[in-house]
Amino acid sequence: MRKRNPHKTSDPRRDTEEAVTAVRQIYAELKANPPERNCTLQTECCRFQLTGRIPMLTKGEAMTAAKALRAAGRKELPKRADGACPLLHPFTSRCMIYEGRPFGCRTHFCEAAGGPYERREVVDLIHRLEEIDENLGGEGTRELSVAISDALEEIR
Repeated sequence: MRKRNPHKTSDPRRDTEEAVTAVRQIYAELKANPPERNCTLQTECCRFQLTGRIPMLTKGEAMTAAKALRAAGRKELPKRADGACPLLHPFTSRCMIYEGRPFGCRTHFCEAAGGPYERREVVDLIHRLEEIDENLGGEGTRELSVAISDALEEIR
């Protein structure tokens, strides 16, 4: 059982906003100092049935993605029957929340782009995401669709 988090306030909206701000800061730091990769935006990594890998999100990442999805005019996570990421637009094949995409999507597990980042390259950022998760009362990483759907429900 988790202990009560001393950083958590009695205002869930404030906690969420602070967490989203912190997650966006982590994303900005990764963008400012990325390990060398050669992503050509082929979106193969977004086609989970091809890669066999689905990004796992912390609660802070899920909240950030949910807010980006809402900002894109979506109230719920789209369903995909083809095994692709539900955030991949069905007609344009572009991420609907590119600026708010999760950490796993940013660290390219796509082999064509150079494969996944080495853990040592991003471990400090991962630890910060885990700390945000704990501060929000999260339970660790969860599969992308489940995590974002739950976050959408929570921020209604």
